[in-house]
Amino acid sequence: MRVRYLLPMKNMIQRLAIAVTIILVMMCFTSCFRERRSERAGEKMQEFVVEIAKYAREKDADFIIIPQNGPELAYQGLDPESEFHQEYLAAVDGLGMEEIFYNGDASRDDYRLDMLRDLSGSKPVLVSEYVNSDALIDDAYYANDYEGFLCFVRRSNDYDYLYIPDSVHNENDQDVQTLQDAKNYLYLISSDAFDSKTAMIQAIAATNFDLVIIDLFFGDEAFTADEIALMKAKANGSKRLVISYMNIGSAEKYRYYWKKTWFRHHPHWIKRKYEGYDDEFWVKFWNKEWQDIIYGHDESYTKKIIDAGFDGAYLDNVEAYYFLYYKD
Repeated sequence: MRVRYLLPMKNMIQRLAIAVTIILVMMCFTSCFRERRSERAGEKMQEFVVEIAKYAREKDADFIIIPQNGPELAYQGLDPESEFHQEYLAAVDGLGMEEIFYNGDASRDDYRLDMLRDLSGSKPVLVSEYVNSDALIDDAYYANDYEGFLCFVRRSNDYDYLYIPDSVHNENDQDVQTLQDAKNYLYLISSDAFDSKTAMIQAIAATNFDLVIIDLFFGDEAFTADEIALMKAKANGSKRLVISYMNIGSAEKYRYYWKKTWFRHHPHWIKRKYEGYDDEFWVKFWNKEWQDIIYGHDESYTKKIIDAGFDGAYLDNVEAYYFLYYKD
């Protein structure tokens, strides 16, 4: 009699095992498919950055290109174990990164740090750290100085790049005409702390930072070439570089190019919400409509930056190739 009961149980176990195997195979297939799509998107981002650089340097041969984050883009196949992607590295003048040693508390990112050590011999590295206590500021600067990275430290009230620090780390009285000349930098892409464009210009002009990263716009109004020229002189009289922030991996609803009829999936290349930023969406950045917004003609974002007299562009969200398919 016992055999009559064991046989159905055996069949049930076999069916369960088959079902689990099918689920595991499907999960593996889905994961591999997502990974391959992300890798292909990464290759498209490499091409995108290269094309932006080519276009910009047709207008200004000395135009500086600095992508922020996504250090894997510097490698063939986005693989840090592989060879350098020479065309990509030839297109960029430096590499910007956020939170390598500090993200609030100490939290060293060894994965990205190893890549930056690999790359820093050929390209300057700019690191923006975020600390939740002023007691950590000196340590953040020391860690980056030790690696040979330029560093900007945001305090607990400055996560969104709102304020100018009271002092300049590694202050330098020499002219800065190339990225290699810079010893320090200011990252100030929000204008919210200033009552007027004039107030912001005067505040920056009163500093001795070697390199300043700001937005092309104060509110809805673009800076002019005359205004940028005022910020290219340090308070000590020497020259500095002024670089414009440009978001190439996500669309922002408050930008001049945003249309009232747009929302997620309309147009289809507006792909997914950017978690933590209500007015921002990750985009399929290889889409021609989006790329036409960024570069290629007189009304493009890149051309507006060049016309305003900036020395270069700081390309944010180049890691869109990853976040289109994965959550943080």
